[in-house]
Amino acid sequence: MAKKLVWGRAWHGRSYDLGRMTLPELWAAYLTYPAINLYVVLALLSGAYALFTARRWSQIALPFLAVLIIYPLVWYGLHRFVLHGRWLYRMRWSAALWKRIHFDHHQDPHKLEVLFGSPLNTVPTMLIITAPVGYALAGWTGAAAGFCVALITTCVYEFFHCIQHLNYKPRNRFVQALKRDHLLHHFQNENVNYGIVSFLPDRFFHSYIPHSRDCPKSPSVFNLGYDMEEAKRYPWVMDLTGAPPRDKPPTAMEDQARQAH
Repeated sequence: MAKKLVWGRAWHGRSYDLGRMTLPELWAAYLTYPAINLYVVLALLSGAYALFTARRWSQIALPFLAVLIIYPLVWYGLHRFVLHGRWLYRMRWSAALWKRIHFDHHQDPHKLEVLFGSPLNTVPTMLIITAPVGYALAGWTGAAAGFCVALITTCVYEFFHCIQHLNYKPRNRFVQALKRDHLLHHFQNENVNYGIVSFLPDRFFHSYIPHSRDCPKSPSVFNLGYDMEEAKRYPWVMDLTGAPPRDKPPTAMEDQARQAH
């Protein structure tokens, strides 16, 4: 029955809590999730184009390496200065975007359907970040190769992101550390540990804290600064949510009501 719920709820807009899922259930949801399926198809197409048009391996290898270096840095910048910035919710036209791509995830960190980004936002972002770099290195072949790497990297990011919110203790120590670091970002202080798979940019820009005892508790870890005072001044996100911004995790009763819907 649980697996049936996961498969049905994973892509039909119904809520499911990663905090209550097992690893096999996550695999079932992840491998059949439409956004992931789309990324895989686009990765196969762009990768095939790069392979068939490449005249030498450097046309693939150089964009591949460049994107692997650039992607974590760009993701860090977007996460820290855009998704955690306060300017998106202060404009009516971008309030819904901010709500969908990050606010909802911090309001309810284990909610599966808001953990994945919308392809309408993620695919153009990947293209903008990686295609120009690849094109500069190896023309259209390089652009396709760079886009392919971005898609594959995003699939890896999304899976580990799920693991970090899953009711599951990884056996691998490296994955355990990733989960520990990311959960500090969600449940203790939103201004640290912006990474998903790599925390090297956090270390470089001094936003990395590995232990909860060294991490000050933030009052805005769940609302990202969009509290009731801000909601009164900029009501568009609250209007879309249909409820005041939450400054703590959802209660058991709220969880049960969400599961029923």
